Amino acid sequence: MQLEVYNTSNAKVGTIDVSDVVFGAEVKPYLHHEMVRYQRNKRRAGTHKTKSRGEIRGSTKKLFKQKGTGRARHGSIKAPIFVGGGVVFGPQPRDYSMKMPKSARRAALRSALSQKVAEGNIKVLDAFALDAPKTRVAAEAITKLGSRKALLVDAENNNLRLSVRNLPSSKYVRVEGINVYDLLRYDDLIITTDAVRAIEGVLAK
Repeated sequence: MQLEVYNTSNAKVGTIDVSDVVFGAEVKPYLHHEMVRYQRNKRRAGTHKTKSRGEIRGSTKKLFKQKGTGRARHGSIKAPIFVGGGVVFGPQPRDYSMKMPKSARRAALRSALSQKVAEGNIKVLDAFALDAPKTRVAAEAITKLGSRKALLVDAENNNLRLSVRNLPSSKYVRVEGINVYDLLRYDDLIITTDAVRAIEGVLAK
């Protein structure tokens, strides 16, 4: 499979041969769903916590005598029925991460990349070089490339990272951090030839 290569002025400068295994795979939406669940669950802190009646600070004295008052038989101010008392079956710290085989994770990434190619929402650049971090320059380049909401993927490119971090509609990730959630979240994928080769080196195996 061949993809066209552009420069930051959106002028075609050549083509690149890419692996059909990585960029021409079968699109499997169910894998996208599983991978997004895997990623988002893994990011959850799981530090939510409520106190049970055994953890509440307070007096252990019986509120009033058992009989003769006409009131219900309460034995502790820490009971869940009282304001400030314990919480019944409240959230406790837990690990939300789920297991997903490495082969399935790689297949999901291949599927997401192939979907971008099939939809025509991928733009391969020869390079995205910036002399210095300039948000305006990066934004103008993204606009020239015909995108408003783009995921930019490159090898180590600190100037691009600093230039894009203030753009609310675009995001830069290093090639090692490319993931299904971001590929689905952003309309377009802008990727350099170096990043394409690095991805193929991992996913074409």
